[in-house]
Amino acid sequence: MPTVVAVSPHLDDAAFSAGGALAWMAGQGWNVIVATVFSATVPDPEGFALRCQTDKGLKPDADYMAIRRAEDLAAGEALGVRMMHLPLPEAPHRGYADAAALFGSLRPDDTPAPVAELLRGLLADWRPHLILAPQAVGGHVDHVLVVQALRQVTPEVPVGWWADFPYTQRADTPARPFAETFARLPEHALPGDPRRKHQACLAYGTQLGFQFGGPEGLAKALAEAGGPERVRLQGTAPWLPLSA
Repeated sequence: MPTVVAVSPHLDDAAFSAGGALAWMAGQGWNVIVATVFSATVPDPEGFALRCQTDKGLKPDADYMAIRRAEDLAAGEALGVRMMHLPLPEAPHRGYADAAALFGSLRPDDTPAPVAELLRGLLADWRPHLILAPQAVGGHVDHVLVVQALRQVTPEVPVGWWADFPYTQRADTPARPFAETFARLPEHALPGDPRRKHQACLAYGTQLGFQFGGPEGLAKALAEAGGPERVRLQGTAPWLPLSA
């Protein structure tokens, strides 16, 4: 059976954007690995990084990323896939000082090189038949770095670039920094398991209020997204049942 590696910027992105497809692949017996790039604990956070956890009702001394990694493992159980956590810090720990900065330009000292190095090792270890990764819809700097890094790595296997949910559902027309590049690739619908995706997304309890207003908001957002998950496919994957 094929091996699939999903490269997730944060602890929830793969489940939110491609969880149905990942669950379906796992159900078919495929070896499915979700590798989250920015998942490192940073001791004693300050400023915006600290507010990112206290705004969600967590105490200042809580290990926010450990809580999130545990949520991710629970989501992986719901999907039936393996979760891996790579040791890079999220943008608030790299000098991005507020929410607006997260969706602005990359800092001059923030390059895709560390991400590319980790991805080279990951792909060499697993030798996947397919990679799934974000298009960086919304323009979050961590998503942008993952796209840039994966393009630097230039894998010789097909890449399915997913549309980043929930940014795709935002009414304020989110940024699409790589729109011209991905528009050249054919778009395909993936087979999926929406029920297991929903179950997995519910595991990210620290994020549901912030992103959706709670579990009911998540269910509504998923319903509004409707239809199958879609990717822009780089290369060919004849063993994967795709539709237009």
